[in-house]
Amino acid sequence: MEIGLTHYLVVSALLFSLGVFGIVSRKNSILVLMGLELILNSANLNFIAFSKFKGLNIEGHIATLFVIVLAAAEVAVALAIILNIYQHYHHIDVDEINKLKE
Repeated sequence: MEIGLTHYLVVSALLFSLGVFGIVSRKNSILVLMGLELILNSANLNFIAFSKFKGLNIEGHIATLFVIVLAAAEVAVALAIILNIYQHYHHIDVDEINKLKE
């Protein structure tokens, strides 16, 4: 049995679903970021799979590298914000972050 495009797309859909579930169901900021990373990784898997099976040559790989760089920058900024929130409130509950307006 050969692994085809459908197999990659199913795995990517599962990763995306787990990421959305992690974002929607969690109150912890770190777990929300992990869900976001799962969503970005599912997009990367799609880029690479379509690049391999549909003949997009290098464009899928370039898009994947761009998403990886974007994810690294997002994690650096988000973790800095989360550390700042933890210093002020001693928790990282997403529902309590609206106190920052005060």
